[in-house]
Amino acid sequence: MGKILALTGGVGGAKLALGLSQILDPTELLFAVNTGDDFEHLGLHISPDIDSLTYALAQQNNTETGWGRAGESWHFIETLGALGGEDWFRLGDKDLALHTQRTQLLRAGSTLTEATAAIASSMGIQHTIAPMSNDPVRTIVHCDLGDLAFQHYFVRERCAPSVSGFSFSGIANAQLNPLISNWLADCEGVIICPSNPFVSVDPMLQLKAFGDALESLPVIAVSPIVGGIAIKGPAAKMLQELNMPATAVAVADHYRGLIDGFVIDQDDAHLASQIQVPTISTPSVMVTLDDRINLAQVCVNFLTSLRASEP
Repeated sequence: MGKILALTGGVGGAKLALGLSQILDPTELLFAVNTGDDFEHLGLHISPDIDSLTYALAQQNNTETGWGRAGESWHFIETLGALGGEDWFRLGDKDLALHTQRTQLLRAGSTLTEATAAIASSMGIQHTIAPMSNDPVRTIVHCDLGDLAFQHYFVRERCAPSVSGFSFSGIANAQLNPLISNWLADCEGVIICPSNPFVSVDPMLQLKAFGDALESLPVIAVSPIVGGIAIKGPAAKMLQELNMPATAVAVADHYRGLIDGFVIDQDDAHLASQIQVPTISTPSVMVTLDDRINLAQVCVNFLTSLRASEP
């Protein structure tokens, strides 16, 4: 198969992204990354989903916390808290250096894409990490505490509030990253990684021209819900609060009209008949690097088979 676009956000998406990067070279694979989670904190531009992907591709992700960078220390944030500063967003010392470098690049006139590329290159990453847009888009969570910026909901409030919906400030004026637009011109298929459909994938799909461009391509998605549970993050809780079943079927229904195939975990194989597009079941809980590579290969093979079956 030719060029593939992978949509990713969060830790679950980054796991599959690493697997894909092991079997597809940089001329065959581009990552489109959610930036709706981005925010400014302590004067720094923080891009959590870009960073999760960056650390994963560099194989420097923190396996102890499940987020952040390996080998972290916490002197800065602990000292800040002792001084009475905002310490609810846990910035590790190594992570802080990355945020500082990104912020300096942006203030010097670099786009988010250029800053991301510079950091990725310095960490030995060869695949292109494309922020969904160079324009600011910010995810707003509508919940029983009112309207919260995503990181306030996700980190400060620990996902405790009950959600009723989401909106994306700035989405109407945000332009799709030209790197993604150019890639789509001769792309042969799209993989939506097992990321939260509401807050990691929807911001990308709502960008002008992006959803329309995907209509002409075979698209598959990997369910982030396994056995009624989100492997990482609040996706299952969100589904329930939005009056949807916390199942892979509900995720497939959310993507209805967009996807041409769906990947579910082997433990959910009995649900395949309830999904309206071709569906395959396979081990999808990624613990080891081999798990990531195996799932990536299954996804590429599935996408290839869908492409081959097109009239």
